[in-house]
Amino acid sequence: MSKPRYRDIARQAGVGTATVERVLNGRGGVRPELVEKVVAAARNLNYPRTLPDAHRGLLRIDVLMVRPETSFYRRLSKAFERIAATLDPVVVVHRRFAEEMNPQEIARHILSTDVPRAGLILAVPNSPLIRAAVETVVRQGVPVVHVVTRASEDKVDFVGIDNYAAGRTAAHFICRMARAEGPVVALCHPIYQVHHDRIRGFSDYFRDHPGAISFDWLGFTRDEEHFSAETLSLALGMFPNLVGLYNAGGANAALIDVLRRHGRGRDILFVGHELTDYTRSALRDGIMDVVLDQAPEAQAQRALDLILRRIGLTEVEPDRNPIRFITITAESL
Repeated sequence: MSKPRYRDIARQAGVGTATVERVLNGRGGVRPELVEKVVAAARNLNYPRTLPDAHRGLLRIDVLMVRPETSFYRRLSKAFERIAATLDPVVVVHRRFAEEMNPQEIARHILSTDVPRAGLILAVPNSPLIRAAVETVVRQGVPVVHVVTRASEDKVDFVGIDNYAAGRTAAHFICRMARAEGPVVALCHPIYQVHHDRIRGFSDYFRDHPGAISFDWLGFTRDEEHFSAETLSLALGMFPNLVGLYNAGGANAALIDVLRRHGRGRDILFVGHELTDYTRSALRDGIMDVVLDQAPEAQAQRALDLILRRIGLTEVEPDRNPIRFITITAESL
């Protein structure tokens, strides 16, 4: 292949050839974000020149998440770490956790200008304050990708499963596999849009398939262990003939413990999300029946692919379809 020319680098970086010349010859006077784009494009095109060490590591992608104590977000964080280790050294993936119930802190991290960033990946809840912060950085031209859940609808890519379909799938399993006829309850965290989508799918399935197994009650758990255990205990008291349980959120360990201690725990068809040590054990023991896993590793890869495409480090267009969730039972462990 012929040596790439300034105009090739300029085309990929989205700048003029004069900017490319100034950057590659160290003449200065170019904004840092444009320097980053030119250097990244030159490296991507294998421009035959040793670039100064000062240019390496200039493309910083920030990943902001919540709940580091949960198995799911630990898996997601480790996935970003592993994938980052395979990228060109010009790309730095910086992971940070924020307090889930502190929208001010999350918004502050989103709006931070302490270090220039080439892209931003968010796995945070939705709120007016967070949404406004996202819209601000989008207007500033920073590529933003939501992963797992949406914090804004404004011109932002979303990587995640089809949560409406996941909710319908949970309802389908309960209706087809429940060991008796009777009431069903669902639990969720009210601050996540994706949980709303799952519950909407769950409810719609029962509306579309009326029968002796019915969705009778929705409880809000905050995905917190103690609160989740209390909420499920309340439901078991309200519905002594409960036949099905769907947990659209987290804190499965607390729910599993309640069901283990309850006399009818193994009679209730239990569908939840995410394969963890707790849910794996519960599947083997017959406390859980179906786990719908979101495949956080695939979500991390897709999110980084979208950012790299947006900043010109790859010309491959990532798949835009929802990530496929994985259905796991005791027989498929």
